[in-house]
Amino acid sequence: MRRRSLKHSTVTADDLRRSPCETGAGGPPNLHISVTSSASTAPRLRERVEQKFFIRPERIAITLALLSRTCRPDGLHPADQVNSLYFDTIDLDEYRRSDAGDSAKDKIRIRWYGRDPDPNLRTDVGAAPDHWGAAPTRVPLGRVPLGRVSLEALSAEGAPFPVVAVWLERKTRRGFVSTKQRRPLEVPSPSLEFARLGRGIVPPTLLVSTMADFGLFVRGRMCPVIAISYWRYRFVEPFTGFRISLDSRVRSSVVMPGFGRGERGLELPGAVVEVKGPVFALPAPLGPLLDIGSSWTRYSKYASSLDAHAADLGGVSRAWPSGSIARDLGIHSRVTEQTPVLGRLPEPGQATERALETLSKY
Repeated sequence: MRRRSLKHSTVTADDLRRSPCETGAGGPPNLHISVTSSASTAPRLRERVEQKFFIRPERIAITLALLSRTCRPDGLHPADQVNSLYFDTIDLDEYRRSDAGDSAKDKIRIRWYGRDPDPNLRTDVGAAPDHWGAAPTRVPLGRVPLGRVSLEALSAEGAPFPVVAVWLERKTRRGFVSTKQRRPLEVPSPSLEFARLGRGIVPPTLLVSTMADFGLFVRGRMCPVIAISYWRYRFVEPFTGFRISLDSRVRSSVVMPGFGRGERGLELPGAVVEVKGPVFALPAPLGPLLDIGSSWTRYSKYASSLDAHAADLGGVSRAWPSGSIARDLGIHSRVTEQTPVLGRLPEPGQATERALETLSKY
């Protein structure tokens, strides 16, 4: 699906008629019980294996140089800012599953792209009508024209606001295998300002109905919890077709009342490389990732950001992923030995020298 820039302009009808999922079928075709349900008659979702590698702050530049040398930049979106508003139950059930290391997890979020608006910058205006505290607005999925969420009441002059393209997503993970379902929507640009994110961007009934179409039926009410933004570089490994991304400057702001200290734009140190492909293995050109100090991790931006907001002030590892400090004590070597590599891995030290040579050209 082609993403559009987040300038305040109207999204074309062709963009919104594209499939909201990755199967290529017309939407909404995603009514199923689980990603492996044999009883489902819907087209199977595309499954992929995800691996994540945490990159320490001092290694981000060399990692970017390595990826730029060995991979091809994504043809459509080589780099941009990713913004997400995550939803969970009042008891934060999905966060607790992630924190406990549960192999079955679902993430519910609304995602948009670009720096305008940025939910972690202080550019707010007044609050919008509260769709999450008042009686829910009924917006049946079949009657939303071209996926547009209409909130003209926000305009005092009666003129419609410029609209922004967003994607309502469910990401499912079972072990290392993940799938993603998404539905494109148009929302008025003011609904993405931070002061309004606690209202959920879309009416609760639309969120629940869409998740039901995706086969997810949450027990309890889903509420907006935290807004997360980060800068993403996207690459394609040319020999295997694996998709690679480097995410840095991960910033977050809690929108759920009563959680954290109200910190705005709390940034997590370091970066994360995500490797997505059909098998749990690294293409040979990416083997040097293990040589420059990175290591495999189950890093979750959602869980790590909530942990950072809940942690005590002044702690050395407050905003660091769980276990990242311990890897400096020798755990790293044991973890990397378990990661298979597709092809021959260069000799230790050779990859670092090559990446440094590449870095000197930037």
